[in-house]
Amino acid sequence: MNDVLDVALRLAAVLVAFLVLPLVVGQAEHKTMAHMQGRLGPMHAGGFHGWAQLVADGVKFAQKEDVVPAGADRRIFRLAPAVALLPYLVVMLVIPVGPGGFVGQVVDAGLFFVLAVMGVGVLGSLMGGWASANKYSLLGGLRTAAQLMSYELPMLLAAASVAMAAGTLSLPGIVEAYQWWWTPWQLVGGLVFFTAGLAELQRPPFDMPVADSEIIFGAYTEYTGLRFAFFLLAEYAGIVVLCGLTTVLFLGGWHGPFADTLGWVWTLLKTAALAFVVIWLRVTYPRMREDQLMKLAWTVLIPLALAQIALTGVVKVVFL
Repeated sequence: MNDVLDVALRLAAVLVAFLVLPLVVGQAEHKTMAHMQGRLGPMHAGGFHGWAQLVADGVKFAQKEDVVPAGADRRIFRLAPAVALLPYLVVMLVIPVGPGGFVGQVVDAGLFFVLAVMGVGVLGSLMGGWASANKYSLLGGLRTAAQLMSYELPMLLAAASVAMAAGTLSLPGIVEAYQWWWTPWQLVGGLVFFTAGLAELQRPPFDMPVADSEIIFGAYTEYTGLRFAFFLLAEYAGIVVLCGLTTVLFLGGWHGPFADTLGWVWTLLKTAALAFVVIWLRVTYPRMREDQLMKLAWTVLIPLALAQIALTGVVKVVFL
């Protein structure tokens, strides 16, 4: 009975985090962009510092009409937002937050599991683009597929470097094996992993599949109301997952002062700092061209990831 209760509490905690953290990231993006770009709108909703902006956005999406194009494949069109969102809930189940088993579910091959499940999320964009009966949506879906195939490889190679160093594929095991001098040693791999993750999430400056000035809004052009909001929620949930994985793999997870009692605080603080970097990049850099996007993946990130694996092999043989 105690085991069942323990599992239920873990699942409930993950579900609450899944429902709350992406909304916090969305609110933070509103405020950060408002300060960096001088946007006044998000600073006034509800009064003090625009605290009700998130509530206003939710009411706006709920009030919009739910439109399904006449020529769309209705079943696939309606299913696509859930397919885009749910994989991130599954991934959050296995990301360790603190020491002592502070995680939804421990998976022995957790690293492979999370990378495989994250790749499923792109099916939501492909399904939405194909089912919309809109050439712009279809073009956005195809761009999404091409971008995923290009950036999945450097992401896997960078993650493999950490698994080699730790000698395990378990995410809690990787954090427990972490040493303070790993961060500068694995820095290149961390940058590759984080950059490739941004590209897979189609976040600026890698937002070619949803380029509003070229293909309106890519695979999501025909979506309205709450279904469109689910795609946005999937993006913010993806940011939480990416920043959490980067923290666990490359920044030591819960390691820090008083880690035994405050380890989960360090994990959340590192994740929040990386989420701020994601928002900062959106404000700072313009969208890349499609050829620049592919060139970055195949001529820069993949060679760097391979070099990181080679360096890891040398360090393992000589020093560990």
